[in-house]
Amino acid sequence: MLHRILPYRTSLAILVLFLLYPLVDHNAGHVNAAADAAVFALLALGLNIVVGFAGLLDLGYAAFFAIGSYAYAFAASPFYGLHLPFWPMLLIAAIIAGVFGLLLGAPTLRLRGDYLAIVTLGFGEIVPTVFLNLPRYTGGTNGIVGIDQPVLLGYHFGFNPVPYFYTLLVIIVLSVIAILRLRDSRLGRAWLAIREDEIAAASMGINLTVTKLLAFSFGAFFSGFGGALYVAKLGIVSPDQFNFTVSFTVLAMVVLGGMGNVLGVIAGAGILYEFQSLFLADLTQWTHALGQAWSLPALRVVDFVNFKFLLYGLGLVFLMLLRPAGIFPERRIRAIVTEGRGEIIPEAAPVAGDSPAADVSPPGES
Repeated sequence: MLHRILPYRTSLAILVLFLLYPLVDHNAGHVNAAADAAVFALLALGLNIVVGFAGLLDLGYAAFFAIGSYAYAFAASPFYGLHLPFWPMLLIAAIIAGVFGLLLGAPTLRLRGDYLAIVTLGFGEIVPTVFLNLPRYTGGTNGIVGIDQPVLLGYHFGFNPVPYFYTLLVIIVLSVIAILRLRDSRLGRAWLAIREDEIAAASMGINLTVTKLLAFSFGAFFSGFGGALYVAKLGIVSPDQFNFTVSFTVLAMVVLGGMGNVLGVIAGAGILYEFQSLFLADLTQWTHALGQAWSLPALRVVDFVNFKFLLYGLGLVFLMLLRPAGIFPERRIRAIVTEGRGEIIPEAAPVAGDSPAADVSPPGES
């Protein structure tokens, strides 16, 4: 038993640190930012299935985030007079998002590359627009307010970020375990085969239609999870929460952490979200303080938050130049990148979340 746990000792140590975090940092704003970062980590895990495992570029991932959010809002708010329990609705919202993942995947089966990206981008723009232009059924621009918040064993979460943080932490741990098992299954190996060479995968007997549809569905499922948790925490949902910047941000998290590496995309989500929500705001305050101390008016008007996407772009450019496979690349992708550069990869022990899977084989073959 011990030899199975030792390869994951780093991950377990990090998990312990996260469990202690709200007990050490009593700043509610910091804990709230960490809870929001956990939501985006859940989104990144789902998108990693589509982009990192199956190699399908999805630029409309925010659509499933919106579907999961509205599914819970419809069922647990005064808007329709329904107040269904949070915990079963959490799973139902994820399933609904997964079904819409199948609906999106169906018309894109024959597309790949840029064409697939354009279609998913269109779907990502259509869904929020539909919610925006049907005020009678969705609340329109005003959205839906008064969304029910979770209750566990008589304890009302309310607007306290700590129970949301621990709930999300538990869900992320369970999601990571499920995704790792899924990656090493026959379906996961089929996704990896499609990512490497779709034609070769089809010639080996892999059913491309079913395999791609399941990738979209599983990815949307985790996005629905995140959506239901997010709006339950906020107590409000509106269409402007699900624009293209959400899809871009989640994709940047996956690329930053390392496509295909489960724990890497979680790290990428945490780094990028904390960078935009805390670091840039603090950096702006520090710059204003320096401008005040040194009597430099130019520093007192700088707002780094407004340059968020400029900094994103510059960061991604340098990342692609220096570490094209991400900060924590998956072993297979790292091998492809280094082989293209003519480098030799030293043998290294597998790390948690990046263990070597069995050779690719089509579903149905042993």
